[in-house]
Amino acid sequence: MATVEMLMPKMGESIIEGTILTWLKKEGDRIEQDESVLEVATDKVDTEVPAIHGGTLTKILAKEGEVVAVGSAIAVIETEEQESGQIEQVKSDISTTKEELMEVAPSQTSTLIASSEALSSSSIADDRFYSPLVLSIAKEEKISKDELASILGTGKDGRVTKQDMLTFLKEKDRTKPRPIATPETIYTSPKVEMSMSAQDEIIEMDRMRKMIAQRMVDSKRISPHVTSFVEADVTNIVLWRNKVKDNFKKKEGEPLTFTPFFIQAVARAIKDFPMINITVDGDNIIKRKNINIGVAVALPSGNLIVPVIKNADELNLTGISKKINDLANRARINKLSPDELAGGTYTVSNVGSFGNVMGTPIIMQPQVAILAVGAIQKKPAVVETPTGDVIAIRHKMFLSHSYDHRVVDGSLGGMFVRRVADYLEAFDLNTEL
Repeated sequence: MATVEMLMPKMGESIIEGTILTWLKKEGDRIEQDESVLEVATDKVDTEVPAIHGGTLTKILAKEGEVVAVGSAIAVIETEEQESGQIEQVKSDISTTKEELMEVAPSQTSTLIASSEALSSSSIADDRFYSPLVLSIAKEEKISKDELASILGTGKDGRVTKQDMLTFLKEKDRTKPRPIATPETIYTSPKVEMSMSAQDEIIEMDRMRKMIAQRMVDSKRISPHVTSFVEADVTNIVLWRNKVKDNFKKKEGEPLTFTPFFIQAVARAIKDFPMINITVDGDNIIKRKNINIGVAVALPSGNLIVPVIKNADELNLTGISKKINDLANRARINKLSPDELAGGTYTVSNVGSFGNVMGTPIIMQPQVAILAVGAIQKKPAVVETPTGDVIAIRHKMFLSHSYDHRVVDGSLGGMFVRRVADYLEAFDLNTEL
């Protein structure tokens, strides 16, 4: 028999921890390789985690509700393989390398690397493993090496957990002298008074709504938002879709919506203006090679989730349509994998599906732009013809392009959304499926 540790897996490019939701197996249960063992929640998605080894689940190391860093042991499995001499471990002591740290979000990379280097001597001194999450907290809160070494760890083998860090900070804050209130501090930090009546109902935010709220606040704080608007004539698209949608449904077994047309136009415009397809990392701009477009999907709960169409520029209309329908359907029943929610470089939000004509969307960090597409409406418009201008009924819609004014100027942001409109308006009525 051999004993192996089941580790918290990496579930997306910016995920450094996960919360144990439910153990699907209990100690003593027999499990097969690739069989789901537990459910884990991250800040992006809830997902089931399969076993990488078959055998008997002999010990559960992480309780339900516990926050666990990626790479930390969560269970012990006894396999039928020959004993290797010791429990397998993917990570040990401060062996987290810069290359491994580079897998997390760019905005976190420099902090984690600096934390690891600054605290390495401390970890050697007390011979304890410090997870990237703990190191990040220590760096952000300016906890010295000696202070970190003095923290009592309640994790496995005396490891310091996130909760240990929060408890330490709470106690440390309690011992700090309180500053004397001044007119300046009073006016800059006003207390919001809230009145309630007996008929009011208090509804606690669910976990996803809390995450959405925090991300929206963070995005507005990080990026100075500017929005440009363009009205596009999509009559050709409407006429062509009306002509082919029934045959498409019979052939593909699913509906042809307008969203694939928007995604295709955006992908083409990104190739024309690649500086929209970037992220910001401190004073550096990262120019993305792949065009991965996120599509906002409304869930039955009212929350939004953004699955990502990878390499959208390499797909035709049919391919984009099938991908969107698949992602949207699985998003609504919580069957998306973390990878399908990660790696987006640009986002499209169809506010027209709610009957809205335009909107001012908030950027999905660390992206720098997002496009909202409004409802398509019939409008009278002046149309140029060989015999003169005429007034005709046209199908029109507004495109609302929000962008990060730190790195996207009005000229680029405006030209980009105009190019998206140009591609929509130039749609060929003779296009074949």
